[in-house]
Amino acid sequence: MSERRAELARRLAELRSRISRACLAAGRDPDSVDLLAVTKTVPASDVAVLLDLGLTAFGENRVQEAATKVAAVAALRPAARPSWHFVGSLQRNKARSVVRWADRVESVDSIRLADALDAAVRREQETGERTERLPILLQYSVDGDPQRGGVPREGLLPLAEHVTGCAGLRLAGLMAVAPLGSEPDAAFADVAAAAARLRERFPQATVVSAGMSGDLEAAIRHGSGVVRVGTALVGDRPLTSR
Repeated sequence: MSERRAELARRLAELRSRISRACLAAGRDPDSVDLLAVTKTVPASDVAVLLDLGLTAFGENRVQEAATKVAAVAALRPAARPSWHFVGSLQRNKARSVVRWADRVESVDSIRLADALDAAVRREQETGERTERLPILLQYSVDGDPQRGGVPREGLLPLAEHVTGCAGLRLAGLMAVAPLGSEPDAAFADVAAAAARLRERFPQATVVSAGMSGDLEAAIRHGSGVVRVGTALVGDRPLTSR
């Protein structure tokens, strides 16, 4: 465990330095970019170490794994108050499970999913399990490919309008992934333009979550306020099914 702690500490220091350099190159304050540690397939013990090292926000994309991990981390670090984000594709029938532990859902890309989350939140509010609305990010599709998830450009504002009418949800901003094989600067320039359109209509939608291990510098150049990093922080992980 001491070796793993040392490895995670080294990786985190390198990553923070990388983010700082990217911010300085872009003329931005390093404090303007938050790090979301993507901890899918890593054990709760790693999350506990990352909490000890000062991280507070963690992203998961598999519903059952996440629910188990949230409980395990709470047992390992009962005094900690991590923020848990769901960042993957979400089936509507798993909405209630997610709202029981998620502090934010970053992958809302359809009215039907928004409605399922809204209904789940309101049920949890009725039972007293939740008191606050659920912050959500709209997942924006840069290339409009339905196979990769995300709402295309023409659907972004209508979906945002619908979300603002959901009593259990709070529109917080936009999330995006650069398409495979795309030129990162072009992709994130498109994301920045979409985020600006969203903010113009919905000023409360201030969060831009874009950029991962391989392209965070380009995302930061184009204004991302959250980078979602897994591999660069925790190392290579095995592929598993949802």
